[in-house]
Amino acid sequence: MSILELLLALVVVLLMLVALLANVLVLMCFLHSADIRKQVPGLFILNLTFCNLLMAVSSMPLTLAGIIYKSQPGGDQVCHAVGFLETFLTTNSMLSMAALSIDRWIAVVFPLSYHSKMRYRDAALILSYTWLHSASFPIVAASLSWVGFHHLYASCTLYNKRPEDRTQFVIFTGVFHALSFLLSLVVLCFTYLKVLKVARFHCKRIDVITMQTLVLLVDIHPSVRERCLEEQRRRRQRATRKISTFIGTFILCFAPYVITRLVELSSVVHINSHWGIISKCLAYSKAVSDPFVYSLLRHQYKKTWKDIINKVLKRSSINSSALAGEARSRSVPPLGE
Repeated sequence: MSILELLLALVVVLLMLVALLANVLVLMCFLHSADIRKQVPGLFILNLTFCNLLMAVSSMPLTLAGIIYKSQPGGDQVCHAVGFLETFLTTNSMLSMAALSIDRWIAVVFPLSYHSKMRYRDAALILSYTWLHSASFPIVAASLSWVGFHHLYASCTLYNKRPEDRTQFVIFTGVFHALSFLLSLVVLCFTYLKVLKVARFHCKRIDVITMQTLVLLVDIHPSVRERCLEEQRRRRQRATRKISTFIGTFILCFAPYVITRLVELSSVVHINSHWGIISKCLAYSKAVSDPFVYSLLRHQYKKTWKDIINKVLKRSSINSSALAGEARSRSVPPLGE
């Protein structure tokens, strides 16, 4: 086992542990906070969290074993099941991110009709479509025996071992990535750019009002004026930074793996096995970044997990105080002894 393979194995272990911890924390926040459960986007985030958790406990461990042993971990049935699940979860995660972007687009562009356009029933219908869409491709692949251990990625995934099926597999792979990665990317770009346009329009209106106020307040202190101008700059950058994070993490994590899968279909280009594993690790890193990008860094989730921590610490302190008091009462002899 080379040093690079050892480093890649350590990266997979780190991704697995962080993905488990972060997504479990999101799940705890969802269960603890009634306000989060009432929100429609919470359904999409919950679906995305379950996909990330299942990815961390199914596909990542087998990829780690594949890197270490350089062979298929477990039997064919286990590998086929994990390959099926990996294809389903990856597609479901992409479509869940697209659903979240649609929800934000409706909330920002159509705020007055949001509650009539995006109800729990509508969110459930969208989730039903994502599940049907995500399940259709692995079902077809499994029925045609296009799922197995791929040495290039050291993981159980879509893989064709029969040369006579090469043309059909190329068409299937192209359609699969077009209707999963490319479709989700187009939806993300369209919706978030519309959101950014509305956000910039509101920022300009606020900036005009702020400048008019600063002109009228001739006696305002220079430091206060500077703080107002600085807040204007931050307000303009905030929306751009958030939307760039949503789209940027999606492209950075999934694009290298998808491009590698498509280039692999050409017999002309040789792909290094180490790069194949690196691209797979980048795809896995989306399960790590999603909890922070969509949940844990938001104010509502920060407040919730802080409440959970405080509640646990308060309970432990109460239990320790009760145990200490009980110990003291036992140590003091009764009167008359």
